[in-house]
Amino acid sequence: MTFSIAARDPLTGAFGLAVTTSGLCVGARCPYALAGVGAVLTQHRTDPRLGPLGLQLLERGLTAEQTVAALTEGRDDAKWRQIAVVDAAGRTAAFHGDAIYSWHGHAAADGAIAIGNILRSEAIPQAMLDAFLDDRTAPMETRLVSALTAGLSAGGELDPLGSAALLIVRDDAFAWMDLRVDRSSDPIGDLAALAAAYAPDAEGTRMRAIDPDAVPNNKDLMRRHAELQRSA
Repeated sequence: MTFSIAARDPLTGAFGLAVTTSGLCVGARCPYALAGVGAVLTQHRTDPRLGPLGLQLLERGLTAEQTVAALTEGRDDAKWRQIAVVDAAGRTAAFHGDAIYSWHGHAAADGAIAIGNILRSEAIPQAMLDAFLDDRTAPMETRLVSALTAGLSAGGELDPLGSAALLIVRDDAFAWMDLRVDRSSDPIGDLAALAAAYAPDAEGTRMRAIDPDAVPNNKDLMRRHAELQRSA
C-alpha cells in the first residue's frame, strides 16, 4: 500500500527519498538516508529496523545489491518485505518478497529507483521515475514530489492516501530537509506545499547548526525581544 522513490544527485551527492501510503505517519518508518553513504526504503509489512541496518551495511562498503542481499537472504520474514537501496555510487537494487499480494514492482535508472506495492497499475513506478528524471535542473524536493504526483496520476494504490514524507540528506549528519505529512486527505498536495514553504529557509536552518556566528541577527526579533524586556 505504498509507493516511493529514492535517488542520488550526481552533481551534489545528495540523497533524496519521497514516500506516500494509505496509512498514517509513513515518514517515521519507511525512508532512511545517510549523507555520503546511501538511501534505503523499507515497506510492505514494514520493518523499520531494516533502514538503519541497511545504512550500516552501505557504510561498511557494501553495494546496493549486496546490501539488499544481506537484508533478505536467510530471513523467514523476508517474504513480506519490499526494499529499495541506492548506494554512494548511484547503483540501485530492489527486493520484492514472495508473499506480497496485488501488483507490485519497481523501475530504476542510474542513481534513482521507484518502487511500490498493492498498486492499481504496473505503470506507476516507471511514471514516477520518468517524472523525477524529466527536469534535472529542478530542486531535488520538487522532483521528488513530482514523482509522487505522477504515481498518483498513474493510478496510485488501492486505498486513499493518508500520509507522505520527504527526506533529503546532503553534507551533514542531520537531514537537510525532513518533512512529514502524518495524516491528510491530500498528503502529496500538503507535502508539496510544505516543501515549497520550507525550501527558502533550508540552508539558513542548516547554517544555524554548523556556523551560527555566520547567521545574521533577526533585527525584527531583536526589536520585539527588547520591547518585551521594557514592558516586563
